[in-house]
Amino acid sequence: MLTEATITKLREMRLSVMANALKDQLADSQFQNMAFEDRLGLLVDAEWNARKNNHLQKLIRQASFSEPGACLENVEYLPDRNLKREELLRFGTCGYIQEHHNIILLGATESGKTYLACALGMAAVRQFLTVKYIRLPDLLVEFNIARGNGSIRKLLAQYKKYSLLIIDEWLLYPLKETEARDLLEIMEVRYKRASTILCSQFDIPGWREKLSDPILADAICDRIVHDAYTIVIGGKESMRKRKGLQET
Repeated sequence: MLTEATITKLREMRLSVMANALKDQLADSQFQNMAFEDRLGLLVDAEWNARKNNHLQKLIRQASFSEPGACLENVEYLPDRNLKREELLRFGTCGYIQEHHNIILLGATESGKTYLACALGMAAVRQFLTVKYIRLPDLLVEFNIARGNGSIRKLLAQYKKYSLLIIDEWLLYPLKETEARDLLEIMEVRYKRASTILCSQFDIPGWREKLSDPILADAICDRIVHDAYTIVIGGKESMRKRKGLQET
């Protein structure tokens, strides 16, 4: 009866994994000869591991990766891609995030920019850092809606909190002045406080002509480029073609 009461109390305290582990111990005779401290340690480990795993899964869901299965271990270092394994493994330690630096991924369409960005994001999530992946068009729509309903300050505060923000499809088309101003606000609140990964098809010198106003363009680029590592992804064939079905 005492044991059942203990299990019930554990469940009421939302320690269900520990409660189940205790039931397993009671049903298995091999645990009877173990010291109390050892058995308690196993119960605590079971609950702790479950909670850490649940936290990790929550961070992955909140990141909204377009490639949720991406990981640095599966990046392909083909000769024509010009990727450096040592460099990417170093980024995988997330030191650049602790130092509030950015990463710019440049490459042609389907060169694997998105996968690599998500893989770097997953490396950050594995260290229990908050990450957000979003396409630039979707980001601008969010801010346009927020401006309309008066919640733009709240949205800015939300984007300020992410340890790593991944913006895909960066400057595919010229922006309106209001959109460029929104980008400046985002970069300003994150400047030297958090890290951003940008995925772009266009070299950095070409960004300014897509940011409507030269003064806004300079201000945005100044808050990104000078604190950024740049990775140029090569490739004679798109990754989608390489991964596609082969003709027989």
